Amino acid sequence: MTYSSRFVAIVAIFVASLIASNIIAVKLVAIGSQVVPAAVILFPVTYIIGDVLTEVYGFATARRVIWLGFLCNLLVVAAIWAAGALPAAGFWEDGEAWATILGQAPRILAASFVAYLIGEFTNAFVLAKLKVATEGRHLWLRTIGSTLVGQGLDSAVFITLAFAGTLPTGALVTAVVTQWLAKSAYEAAATPLTYAAVGWLKRTEGVDVYDRDTRFNPIALGD
Repeated sequence: MTYSSRFVAIVAIFVASLIASNIIAVKLVAIGSQVVPAAVILFPVTYIIGDVLTEVYGFATARRVIWLGFLCNLLVVAAIWAAGALPAAGFWEDGEAWATILGQAPRILAASFVAYLIGEFTNAFVLAKLKVATEGRHLWLRTIGSTLVGQGLDSAVFITLAFAGTLPTGALVTAVVTQWLAKSAYEAAATPLTYAAVGWLKRTEGVDVYDRDTRFNPIALGD
């Protein structure tokens, strides 16, 4: 299959947003009285792009991009780990800072990977199903509805796997709801941009896929 430069650019933004989000997530920021990872400013972009990809190119193409993002992120994590394992120069005094910022605990990374796959695939699945059910009408319903489900699962899975046993149950629930609402609000606010991107791509690419006969197995990379 031949992909256009527009498609390649969108995928590049998706992957870059995913990797950058995982790096900046180590910083905690205050939004009002709530504390959330700094990734909240960028990670929702991956869901917006995921919506665009599924809406225009279909679930099978979105599936390939989701796995590509996962593999690229895994490569970056492996590279950071390998760099950290190398012996530091005797005069280099920033080892502690390096470990603090880039040396994320294995539990956090595993939680991030699992949450990403569950959230992104659920988002794409819900949007594809809603597109068929609504016969292509009400794009806002599909993008916001799929994000509410996908981001909800992403937040719940990540917070639970990463912090269960280290935070009180009440704090876990608060963190999940705060992230879920913040990310979903981001998606809702970006709806006009999503409409513009989807309309432009459908016109220029001449593509508008309906997943009526699609296999929704997330591992079926050959479809």
